[in-house]
Amino acid sequence: MKKVLKWLGIAIGILALTVAGYVAYVFLSYHRIPDHQDLTPETAESPQSETVLTAGKEYTAVTYNIGFGAYLPDYSFFMDGGKYSWGKSKASVTNAVKQAGALVGDIHPDFALIQEIDLDGTRSYHVDQYQLLKQALPEYHSAFGVNYDSPFLMYPLQQPHGKNKAGLSTFSRYGILSSERRSLPISTGFSKLFDLDRCYTISRIPVDNGKELVIFNLHLSAYGNSDEIRTAQVGMLTEDMKKEYAAGNYVLCGGDFNHDLKAEEGQAEDRASWAYPFPRTSLPRHFSFCMDTLSSQEKERLWNSARNADMPYVEGKTYTVTLDGFIISDNITCITYENKNTGYAYSDHEPVVVTFRLEN
Repeated sequence: MKKVLKWLGIAIGILALTVAGYVAYVFLSYHRIPDHQDLTPETAESPQSETVLTAGKEYTAVTYNIGFGAYLPDYSFFMDGGKYSWGKSKASVTNAVKQAGALVGDIHPDFALIQEIDLDGTRSYHVDQYQLLKQALPEYHSAFGVNYDSPFLMYPLQQPHGKNKAGLSTFSRYGILSSERRSLPISTGFSKLFDLDRCYTISRIPVDNGKELVIFNLHLSAYGNSDEIRTAQVGMLTEDMKKEYAAGNYVLCGGDFNHDLKAEEGQAEDRASWAYPFPRTSLPRHFSFCMDTLSSQEKERLWNSARNADMPYVEGKTYTVTLDGFIISDNITCITYENKNTGYAYSDHEPVVVTFRLEN
């Protein structure tokens, strides 16, 4: 009996040391990516001849969260209450990203803002998804910002989410003068290991009147349910947009807002607990959501841009919500606006497309 207790004690001690060592590794490995990080724009493989935008001309932009190539219609994600933490297979992830890139290419946008692109992830079998997208969009210049670079995370135990490096990229048919990564405020407590890092990028495109089109590509926090973090993130974003407008530039801000963009502030009915209405009263003067140029009936008829991944997608049963969209400054006119309906074929998000004009 003494021997049994001895070996049991040794086993418990080894387990305790292993757990303590892992916890130490996670906290020691954790780091925030520096703020105000200059990004190096990459030149298109097959660039077009035009490099400068023309005031008074119409352009098209699309925003699309590709969900690291995992979210096919039959996929559910563990952090949403679903089953899986990885994509189905390396082949499945590769094909989903290629198809998402082809879908963007078929829209023929002047600008594409794409989020949740894995560079090197356990969850996506280490497929370099940025390279796949550049191959799908060879005529676009691009600028990539790392959203987060996480240590190896051991949850869930049956299929650990692992170590993942992911980000977002702005693709442009026109030359990108410069691009910068801004680190968003996030939790400073234990929950930072779940929400990880967050950012938006600011890319500058020259216009023929001496101004710039300044494109904000963002992916705000999910899962946090923190009023403080939401307020801080929106506040930082709007301050940066105000500075660009004050400098005389055009501002186009698109991406995954992780807020219910159709709901009015204070609206609590018929929404998931994490789908907070975007605080439109926080938008500064001279800025508005493109979708707010639509009538209430048109807005209601918009196909929702995201589905909950707590279950495989079933039309009419799965909870859907519009999380993706665009904010514009009032020197830009929204011409058309559409949430594409693919049946969430390649991601738990859908592309959102806007046609706009830069006013003189």
